Amino acid sequence: MITLKNISLWRGDNEIFTQINLAFHPGHRVGIFGRNGTGKSTLFALITGQLGADEGNLNIPSSWKIAHLQQDTPPVKTTALNWVLDGDTVLRKLESQIEQATEEEDHDQLAQLYSKLEDIDGYTASARAAEILNGLGFAATEFDKPYSEFSGGWRIRLNLAQTLMCPSDLLLLDEPTNHLDLVTTLWLETWLLRYSGTVLVIAHDRDFLNTVSTHIAHLANKSIKVYRGNFENFERVRSEQLLAEEAAFNRQSREIKHMQKFIDRFRAKATKAKQAQSRLKALDRMTLLAPAYADSPYQFSFPNPSKLPQTLLSIEKGKLGYGDTVILDDVKLELFPGSRTGILGSNGTGKSTLVKILADEMPPISGKILRNSRYNKQSGGIGYFAQHQIEQLDSSASALELFYRIDQDRNTSSTTQALRNYLGGWGFAGDMATRPCEQLSGGERARLVLSLIAWQKPAMLLLDEPTNHLDLDMRHALAIALQDYEGALILVSHDRHLMGQVADEFLVTENGNVKYYRGDLESYTTELKTQKAPQKAPAKDSGSLSKREKRRLSANSRTKSQTLRNNAQQKEKQIAKLTKNLQQCTDQLADPKLYTSEENKIHNASQNSEAVHDLTLEQSRLKADIAKLEDEWIALQEQLQKP
Repeated sequence: MITLKNISLWRGDNEIFTQINLAFHPGHRVGIFGRNGTGKSTLFALITGQLGADEGNLNIPSSWKIAHLQQDTPPVKTTALNWVLDGDTVLRKLESQIEQATEEEDHDQLAQLYSKLEDIDGYTASARAAEILNGLGFAATEFDKPYSEFSGGWRIRLNLAQTLMCPSDLLLLDEPTNHLDLVTTLWLETWLLRYSGTVLVIAHDRDFLNTVSTHIAHLANKSIKVYRGNFENFERVRSEQLLAEEAAFNRQSREIKHMQKFIDRFRAKATKAKQAQSRLKALDRMTLLAPAYADSPYQFSFPNPSKLPQTLLSIEKGKLGYGDTVILDDVKLELFPGSRTGILGSNGTGKSTLVKILADEMPPISGKILRNSRYNKQSGGIGYFAQHQIEQLDSSASALELFYRIDQDRNTSSTTQALRNYLGGWGFAGDMATRPCEQLSGGERARLVLSLIAWQKPAMLLLDEPTNHLDLDMRHALAIALQDYEGALILVSHDRHLMGQVADEFLVTENGNVKYYRGDLESYTTELKTQKAPQKAPAKDSGSLSKREKRRLSANSRTKSQTLRNNAQQKEKQIAKLTKNLQQCTDQLADPKLYTSEENKIHNASQNSEAVHDLTLEQSRLKADIAKLEDEWIALQEQLQKP
């Protein structure tokens, strides 16, 4: 198991952990949860050895293999399938040794290497890698596509596939669902439930943590506390603790106040001085509990426009896509105040395309779109959130400066204090409001973009994956704010908890069409889980292989066949030798002299009896060994006869 004993860690002047004591046992699947900045990624860096503790000891069994999801996306030319196979370093090392032994025609070495390859299930490696790729949403036609030709999000998926391919005892996953849609998230949940090792996973997806976690590690106040059970159980237990702490704090506050009054009143009186000093010491000994609070640190809303029309937008016979490429056809949709629509579907089926059309970010290929002229993009009537907006923030500007610009564009004038009060509700209090955007984290930028959108009081709110960089407290606050929003809401999100809390109806994009889904999110999720399992890796067409690959495969095939023949010949020699020994044993048992005893002879009767017993046992052993070798010889012959 992994143990952390009295771990303390500093980053510059900032203390991240103070005297942490933890133990993670084999088979535990631990959800790592905490607000941004509490040290979740630092904990992983500590476990992987990228950081060292300033105090305390970290112990991980030396025999454990660690697989860690990497966030780097190097522009390598390796194909997707080979990138995933590279995750199995033992396999790759064996393949390299086999290639070298093949060139050297070292048949004995090859026999050993092929035996090791079979031990690690190496012959099915490509099929297992393809199953992972399919599960994570890659089509079979993309297996030979270079890693460098995939977008950033899909490269992270390939990194995840490589991590899952790696044989491991400890699996470290940092936000694995950020770039996954609902279909692939469900597949990952199933995969992790089958995984036999220890899992530590950082995630802000309640439903995901609820499904995969056996324990929750909560990071707060420079400490880590582990709770048994899934996230739902953690929330229940934590809520009970907070209520108990709040009650204890209130009782303690009353006691402290009473004691302090006594001290202040009688400190100067000689007759009471001793009692006052006693109370003072008791006050010093008492541990002051911080006031417990269960509320989110974020307090914001999406202000509603003063007037809303009956219909905001409608699409008739819409053909949506890029250039001549149609993504969605025959789209019919109407948005009106109060509509709350979640869009479901796999990545690449047109969810973002539909949202971009609604946001007036791109025109349709054809069809009729009617927009209310008072609530368009120019007037601020459309609030559109997408990932590219986070990247497009003016890196040199602060949150306050960006709000001043909005006021200037709209010919309004807000006081600095009003803006600061508003920003404080979004987590930008004090110096955070004047910090340049380039110094903000991804989650802080996402919050800032959402705050800018809300400030403009849009009549239509179009949110395309708004939660990717948000922690659970912010997601909770966002769900509450969206529930009170009265405009039209379109939401694309892989966060099932958020989707289930704010959406009243669902659209599904699939097979080039958009249609309303009659069931709820739970029934849709159930349908996805019961879909047909991903297809296995297609056999490679030998015509698509290079001459060098063909020569290598041919050489490997010949070498493997020769190795099988050599092994079969060795079995034949062993069988012949044991058969000869068996015959000798049988002849001795058939000799009458073995069963007679004469006076003054070397062997007496008891010695003869022992000899018969030993020969009988030897005969049985030889027969069993010969039968086993014959079975092995037959198996080798069957392999030789395979094409």
